[in-house]
Amino acid sequence: MLRFALAAAFVVYLAGGSAEAARCGGDFNSFVAGMTSEAQAAGVSASVTSAAFSGIAQDGAVLAFDRRQRYTFNKSFEQYVSTRVGAGRINGGRALLQRHAALLSRIEQQYGVPRYILVAIWGLESDFGKGDIGKLPVIRTLATLAHDCRRTELFQGELLAALKIVQRGDLPLRDLIGAYAGEIGQTQFLPSSYVKYGVDFDGDGRVDLRHSVPDVLASTANLLHTSGFKMGQPYGEGTANFEAMREWNRALIYRKTIGYFADRLMGQ
Repeated sequence: MLRFALAAAFVVYLAGGSAEAARCGGDFNSFVAGMTSEAQAAGVSASVTSAAFSGIAQDGAVLAFDRRQRYTFNKSFEQYVSTRVGAGRINGGRALLQRHAALLSRIEQQYGVPRYILVAIWGLESDFGKGDIGKLPVIRTLATLAHDCRRTELFQGELLAALKIVQRGDLPLRDLIGAYAGEIGQTQFLPSSYVKYGVDFDGDGRVDLRHSVPDVLASTANLLHTSGFKMGQPYGEGTANFEAMREWNRALIYRKTIGYFADRLMGQ
């Protein structure tokens, strides 16, 4: 979620964030010290903040990537969908629908989101977990973006959420790896979405959106269900379900592509 959600404006923010954000800009170490205090005030342990911020430095590549973004689609729907939904990805999705049929039935029953939509999102975001889900340390990435004054409040909230993921025991620091805006896992949740919508669907006591297919698909369904997605209703442009998918991604072309891919998975 959400590379293109970032492109259209971040949809989900960490609810109940601190009223006093750390001061952006200036000395990076001083900024990190301020974030450490804020995180501990929010319930993150000193051991977690110490480990998370030990030896941390700004990531110039993250800032350079952020400044290159234009946050708009420059292709038509037809051009975009032709690059994202081909025969190989459709066939791969259909195979996974069969492999995970029992799991997807349980998720549909609990959350009321059709399996075709979930598998379409999974395929678009990470090629069903086989593609690039990011290689950057999330804490370093988010600290870099939070220190930058362009969207500091947003990224300070995401940084606090990432620390809470570690505090809860969902992912260890060594496995808190993501993309250029801190997106994590097989359907690319921002940390605040991870905290808000993440589901432990495999019952192992933690929410693992990097490795656990049940957690990935159920968490994606939970986000859409919470946003008002209704089973058995149409999801094309102009429908209530299409609007509910704005919580996933505000870009119209991307939501149309989700629906198009879901239809192809159904054989339509």
